[in-house]
Amino acid sequence: MSEDKSAYRQIMKATSIFGGVQVFQIIIGVIRSKFIAVLLGPAGMGLSGLLQAGIGMIAGLTNFGLSSSAIKNISLAQTQGDEEKVGRVIAVFRRLVWATGLLGFMVTLCLSSYLSQITFGSNNYTWAFAVLSITLLVNQISSGLGVLLRAMRQINLMVKSSILGSVIGLITTIPLYYFYGSDGIVPALIITAFTSFFLTWYFASKIYFKKVDINIKDIKIEGKEMLIMGFMISLSGIITQVFSYFVRIFISNYGSLDDVGLYSAGFAIVNNYVGMIFTAMATDYYPKLSGVAHDVIKMNKTINQQAEIAILILSPIILVFIVFIKWMVYLLYSDKFLPVNNMILFAASGMLFKALSWAIAFVFLAKSESKLYFWNEFFTNIYMLGFNIAGYYWYGLTGLGISFLLTYAVYVIQVYLISKRLFKFVIDKGLVYTLFVNLVLTTLCLLTSILIKNIFIKYSVGIIIILLSLLFNLFNIKKRLGLRFKFF
Repeated sequence: MSEDKSAYRQIMKATSIFGGVQVFQIIIGVIRSKFIAVLLGPAGMGLSGLLQAGIGMIAGLTNFGLSSSAIKNISLAQTQGDEEKVGRVIAVFRRLVWATGLLGFMVTLCLSSYLSQITFGSNNYTWAFAVLSITLLVNQISSGLGVLLRAMRQINLMVKSSILGSVIGLITTIPLYYFYGSDGIVPALIITAFTSFFLTWYFASKIYFKKVDINIKDIKIEGKEMLIMGFMISLSGIITQVFSYFVRIFISNYGSLDDVGLYSAGFAIVNNYVGMIFTAMATDYYPKLSGVAHDVIKMNKTINQQAEIAILILSPIILVFIVFIKWMVYLLYSDKFLPVNNMILFAASGMLFKALSWAIAFVFLAKSESKLYFWNEFFTNIYMLGFNIAGYYWYGLTGLGISFLLTYAVYVIQVYLISKRLFKFVIDKGLVYTLFVNLVLTTLCLLTSILIKNIFIKYSVGIIIILLSLLFNLFNIKKRLGLRFKFF
């Protein structure tokens, strides 16, 4: 088997494992979303979205991006086979996780009244932010434990943790929404945080690594790079959270709380269901890219292979959502959420650009270019905020979907030009061809869904385009992996 086919098969293996987990989580998510949509409605989802946005903003400010920066350090030490180094990096990382988690807890608790005032225009939700402050500590520790599983590529343990977390989260939170309605949102968020913590702690405890005693000097030496890189990642995360926060507040003030809920629900569909491929792939991709980032040839191969597989798998899923979006919204939520249909159509189309830019942008982290990563994300968030505000002002919820599409169309050009100039990144012709064909099919599908009013014709043409996409993408997956399918 050639080296390229072996690499493609490794990508597909990791994707299939985590993709299976994502499918299971989607089923759980469908059940959960349906209950929440019926029991809370758009306004309840809007309230939940605003609370999580406020907490997320503080988390981005205080967690120092350790969950991203530490993966590179641990993966690199693991690749080098230095058990002493691995143990020391993990020991330092654990100390930093506790410190940053406590910082997030204290900041949220102290600023709870200000968060309520900024978010809701009153002090009515001060208690909610105060109680939720504990989730910043718990989530940071849980995230740190998850990093160990991910950096050391403990796939089986990650799968078990994810599946159990989904099931337990469903069982414990739905009764709260049923009996208490919107008043059950805060307890549900707290229970979810603790459930994740206990599961990741249990499975992370099964990982073997050499226990190393450390002192303040070790923390300074080993923690310096993690904190510097993590701080820049954290800053970019803060910018993203703040801008997302502003968008929700703008929608709430210019539109309504219902629109905030619809916006949150629509992008939950795009990110959780259409974007599940990113979640499935990122778990293995980032540690792998970090290990070859020093070699330009291997780096280029890894990025191109990952981007191509992402597009080949993602494209048919996008088309299914575009064609059957009305039924998807019915299934996942209720008829009250149908106003998000057009928003999702455009946002789902933009996922192809996101797939390519996602694969390329990881090189900034793999190369430890934390400042470059920050300024890249900062600049992106500026024009994304502008697109969002203009889109919602002129076209309502549909404008937010158009904004997503435009943002990632610009972003993919941006990260490509930067990576080409600084890291000598080159896009393979095969990737360009794959992207072009799938963009054409996606554009045809989008135009069909928007312009054709006859239901029979719309679904007939849409299904034909989906079948063409499946044939093209399955053929190319077969070719990349060296598989033999009788019908090809």
